[in-house]
Amino acid sequence: MEWEIAYHDERVQQALLRFPQGLQVRYDHLTSMMEEFGPNLGMPHTRALGDGLFVLRLKAKEGIGRVFFCTITLPASSTSSKRQTSTGVNRKIVMLHSFVKKSQKTPKKELETARKRLSELRASQN
Repeated sequence: MEWEIAYHDERVQQALLRFPQGLQVRYDHLTSMMEEFGPNLGMPHTRALGDGLFVLRLKAKEGIGRVFFCTITLPASSTSSKRQTSTGVNRKIVMLHSFVKKSQKTPKKELETARKRLSELRASQN
């Protein structure tokens, strides 16, 4: 099973590039695993939040980061991606929002941003 990593928009990529180096290295490692094995790496790496929203949990000596993501599966005819499975579908992991944690609990604003972007993505798919 091969998956492709995609981004909701350029802001998400830019935010990830501003992460401290240790968190960036961890992100690169875990997303490589996700591309090969799929989005469900299990705790402590990934966690389902419900309604198709997931979180990638990053931890390094510089701090803790979170990246909200969802998955989409497209028929082969609707995309030109080279990452198609033998069943003729294209699987994507879409990064929706990221932030560096500064408190024990995930701020409501961060979760709301991720859910809003998930809704936007679903609306654009229909």
